[in-house]
Amino acid sequence: MPSPETTLTADSAALDHGAPPPECRFCRAPLRHTVIDLGMSPLCESYLRPEQLDAMEPFYPLHVRVCEECFLVQLQEYVPPDEIFTEYAYFSSYSESWVRHALTYADAMIERFGLTDDSLVVEVASNDGYLLQHFVARGVPVLGIEPAENVARDATERGIPTRVEFFGRELGQRLAEEGRRADVVAANNVLAQVPDLNDFVGGLALVLADEGVLTVEFPHLMRLIDENQFDTIYHEHFSYFSFRTACEILAAHGLRVFDVEELASHGGSLRLYACLEASSHATTDRIEELGKREDAAGYRTLEPYASFREGVEETKRALLDFLIRAKRDGRSVAGYGAPGKGNTLLNYCGIRTDLVDFTVDRNPYKQGLFLPGTHIPILEPEALARSRPDYILILPWNLRSEIANQLEYARKWDARFVVAIPGLEVE
Repeated sequence: MPSPETTLTADSAALDHGAPPPECRFCRAPLRHTVIDLGMSPLCESYLRPEQLDAMEPFYPLHVRVCEECFLVQLQEYVPPDEIFTEYAYFSSYSESWVRHALTYADAMIERFGLTDDSLVVEVASNDGYLLQHFVARGVPVLGIEPAENVARDATERGIPTRVEFFGRELGQRLAEEGRRADVVAANNVLAQVPDLNDFVGGLALVLADEGVLTVEFPHLMRLIDENQFDTIYHEHFSYFSFRTACEILAAHGLRVFDVEELASHGGSLRLYACLEASSHATTDRIEELGKREDAAGYRTLEPYASFREGVEETKRALLDFLIRAKRDGRSVAGYGAPGKGNTLLNYCGIRTDLVDFTVDRNPYKQGLFLPGTHIPILEPEALARSRPDYILILPWNLRSEIANQLEYARKWDARFVVAIPGLEVE
């Protein structure tokens, strides 16, 4: 089992050859400690058209480090955000459970904070309007901010006012000057995708009304480490947050976290409620309780990261063993889903069409394309009924129950479902 000292030695070896350490994107301390190195991988949402299959495909390091000062876990920025998010293949509305999650969120915000037709809800990274549509349905004014023009177009067609821009201090200041300071700002599952954290969080503080509430959702680092969720690591996710570190980043920009909820989404997420420092929102007991739990687990030290690598490598060995045995036994394997996390898993394990024939996805935008790196074809869901595979590898394991219900018809030909995270399971 590796130790913090072992990973420090490995990074120090690189320094001895003249390579300076990268800097923490929040506090600028040198990054000397490796959490996990998943090798080289393509951008996980860069799906390929047939005519691109013979072209050069760029791969970038998936080398995750942790800052010894603020304990932010992070990847370096290898590709600027405008190359990743200007046109994006992820449409939130294709997940029924995620749309239900958004509806529950909207209802809770309206009731808890008394939102009316005089209020304003702003969502940063509003995608295709999956969340803001629920506020509109209840008469609450909204504004979406979404950098991906193709996704924002869907939101606009749904009647969601949407600005096609990247968010930061400059846009936050413009909105404030326009009198568009928000009663609720939703920054849900976007904080990880921001390379310039200080610019982004500084902008959130500018657009928030004096008594406004900011909600920030992100996968909880403690769950990622404890439950071996390494496939959520990809280039589009620049940072991975513990509760304490997220609070520290918000506090550096005048935002006080006054409540927190633990959510089941994305394998275990946190929802932080924050306000301006001078706001009257009272701090709940859940803040101290979760902070103490993280501290007890050692997340303000290097220790929790020491055994992560072994679990990751064992997942790779177990999945490859299973797929190789299945193929040798004459069994067929297809995938379900084409999520970013699936591309991390498949590329790290070196799985291509020799082991998985194809995958399917409900998103028409992805159908007819190929997975980055592995070049596994993406077909429409009906392809499963035509080919009747013996095994279906569910790549978005966080939606396992939803997908298993959708695939109940596959039981007719005795298909079995497979997930690899947190460990290999065949059912």
